[in-house]
Amino acid sequence: MRFVLILLFFLPDMALGQTLVATRLIRAAEVIGVGDVILQDGTIVGAATTADQVIGLETRVAIYPGRPVRLSELGPAAVVERNDVVQIVYRRGPLTILTEGRALARGAIGDQVSVMNLSSRQSVQGTVLYDGVVEVSAQRMSLR
Repeated sequence: MRFVLILLFFLPDMALGQTLVATRLIRAAEVIGVGDVILQDGTIVGAATTADQVIGLETRVAIYPGRPVRLSELGPAAVVERNDVVQIVYRRGPLTILTEGRALARGAIGDQVSVMNLSSRQSVQGTVLYDGVVEVSAQRMSLR
């Protein structure tokens, strides 16, 4: 045990790990790009250790320059913004119904969002698909 402590004492420049830190102010709801993060010596629990873990993800909070990029502060990028006009799709067997709606919340792929049907003014819940389409499930949907 003494040998390990002495070794660490004489080798203070030896990095035990690396952590990703922000190079600039990354505002909440911004997608992280390649130049937004760099590796810095030191290990911080819960922080990302490679750029591949965070590139393309969206921040949930502001991350200040020099601060670690914590994985808990990131999520998938939103493909639907609040007030966007989106396509609503309802599928049941061979039947497919398409109409337009207004997103009442922002959401990423797989998120549940409320959408107001522009024809009937009725709000429905649906799942955001990869292309920004919102798919509603077996519930009442008025298309008028």
